Formats: sequence, C-alpha cells, structure tokens
Amino acid sequence: MSLLIKNIGELFDGEKVIKNTSIYIENGKIVSIGKEGKADEIIDAEGNFVMPGFVDSHTHAIFAGSREFELPWKIEGLSYYEIAERGGGIWYTVKETKKASKEKLKRETEKRLKEMLIHGSTTVEIKSGYGLDKENEIKLLEAVNEIKKSSIIDIIPTFLAHAIPEDMDAESYTDYVINEIIPEVSNKNLAKFCDVFCEKGYFNVEQSKKILEKGKKCGMLPKIHADEFSCIGCSKLAAEIKAVSADHLLMAGKKEIKEMASSNVVATLLPATPFVLNTPYPNAKEMLNAGLTIALATDFNPNCYVQNMQFIVQLACYKMKMPPIEALKASTLNSAKALALKNVGAIREGYKADVIITNVPSHLFIPYKIGINLVKTVIKNGKIVVEDGKIKT
Repeated sequence: MSLLIKNIGELFDGEKVIKNTSIYIENGKIVSIGKEGKADEIIDAEGNFVMPGFVDSHTHAIFAGSREFELPWKIEGLSYYEIAERGGGIWYTVKETKKASKEKLKRETEKRLKEMLIHGSTTVEIKSGYGLDKENEIKLLEAVNEIKKSSIIDIIPTFLAHAIPEDMDAESYTDYVINEIIPEVSNKNLAKFCDVFCEKGYFNVEQSKKILEKGKKCGMLPKIHADEFSCIGCSKLAAEIKAVSADHLLMAGKKEIKEMASSNVVATLLPATPFVLNTPYPNAKEMLNAGLTIALATDFNPNCYVQNMQFIVQLACYKMKMPPIEALKASTLNSAKALALKNVGAIREGYKADVIITNVPSHLFIPYKIGINLVKTVIKNGKIVVEDGKIKT
C-alpha cells in the first residue's frame, strides 16, 4: 500500500519547516520527502500545513468520574491541597475508579482516545495511579494493555505511584509499592515506565528513589513527577537516577535545570495544569537556554481535562514564550524522546507514517488560531484514519 501527499504548502519535519514539498509513503513508513512516485492513493494537501502526529507523552487518561464540581473552588483561588481537603482531588478519582469495572474503564478511555485522535494525537502515554492498591493498579494497567491491542493510537503504559492511601503511612506504602505492586506489574509485563509523584504530602525524594530503583531492577524505565508545587530535590533525583523524563517542573531552579540537562533528562512541561490551577508556568526559556530538551504534553486527567495537543502548543507559545517551531518540536520529536521512542515524532525516511494534514497554510496558525480543531486529516501507519475531522469507519 502506497500513499502520496502532494501540494504541501509547509511541512514541519520534526525540526524545521520545508516549503512546497510532498511525502511518499509505503507500507506504513515514510519513504521520501519531495520525491513523487506512483502511489495507490494520492492526497492533495491543497497548499496547507502538514506535520507529524502529536505525541502526548504524559496523560492519566484512564479513570472513572469527572471533577467539574471543583471549578468554582478553582475560581475562588483554592489551592490543589485545599481542593483535596474539600473532597476533590486525587482521592475523589481514586474512589470512583476503584468502584468502576475494567470494562467501564476501557469504554470511557476509548472514547477519550478517539477525541485525542481527531485532534491529531497518534501516540499517547497512559499512566495508572488512581487504583493505589495492587488489585486496582493491575486492573488499570490490564485495561490499558487491552485497549492498546485494538487502538488506532499507539499506547505507552506507565505504572505511577501517585499518592499515599489514607489508611497507610508513607514508608509502609512505599514498601508495599516496592514489594507488592511493582513485581506484579513487571511479571505481567504491563508497563514500559515506572513513575512517581515526588512532592510534599506525597512521596519524598528518598521514597521516590526507592520506587524508581525498584522499577529499574524490574525492567521499567524511570520517569518522575518533579517540582510541581515545591522544589524539594525531585528534579535533582531525576538527574541522578537518569530518568527518561522529569515532568511538570514549575518550581525547578537554574541549578536543577543544569543538572537535568547534563544527564540528558527530557523536561516534559504540562502548561494546561498551571492554566487550570492558576499557578505560575515553568521557565521554558531558562530550560532552552541551558540546552535542556523540552517535551510538551496534555497531562490529561480529571483535574486538567484537555485532550487537544494544539491547545498545549498555544499555551506554550503565549504563556511560556516558546517559539512556535520549538513548541511543535516539543510536542512531536521531543515527546517521542520522553517516551524513549526512536521511529515516531518526525517525518523522516524510515519513520512511521504518522502524519497530520491541517486546514491552515502555515505552522504559525497552530498557536495563532485558537479554540478550534485545525486538523483535517490524520494518517496513522500510512493509513487515513481521520478525514474531515471524523474517524473513518
């Protein structure tokens, strides 16, 4: 099966913009850029902008329930911790998720993934973390892996040590995660990554280190939620343990940024989270100046109900002052690096043919034209899966 996308006005290949070109695809892979061969199917891009499919490298997309009731509290100015004290936050989602069957979780997650696909996401990471006990964490990861088998989108599963159960202390629960949950996740081969929420009131640096080291011993690559609300040494731990990525980083300082850059840690920034919590944004400019690789992701979860990576690019440009090319690179090629993937996130020879065709003429329209879906066509593994904004059946 071959496919030619011709009459591309602008092509972002993952690093730079190429004007007036074409893409030739065979058997789900990109064969050439700018060379037009005979093809089974031809798409006329009509002079519009074309780019790689978005790689959403940080989501909590599997959960039950919603938390729209928190919105008035956010408007009042309540903090993340104060919202949790009123009965919202992680604990509410944990309660609802534990009650939900695996089939219900799968149905709801599949609906969310379809919305993400329509908006151009072709690779998505999904974390557990709303189960907390072994039975429910395994339930979540099994559901993610079952979805993965039939999903159009490539799914990357992650085990997340997310919070301390109310009936346990932090040290006891850390031991439980290390001795009970992680070995079971590993034995069933349910997750590529092991992640931990390193933060005041959750897992401290030492506990986080123990969890990530156990994950590494069990064959999972380390990720870390770091420096979101405070700077307690989590990003320093990311550098020490050589985590694939450190995520959030709102409170990371110059020293921490340099340490992560020297250890090749990808900084995954999640601008929709400070947007919904009315908190400061990460210092992307400082990170870029230090040579730190920045990825962008939605952090899609019940607190941050965002399924559109185009909006993330817009926030990155307007609120974190990232140049549009850097924001696009961060949401494709660099997000693939944050997932340790080598054949997605760019339009290059030999890469997966995961391609977005938009209805706008320039890459500058992605941050400029806010509030609507700019994706017209999505191609996944060389096949048209979304056409005119609708999933092909």
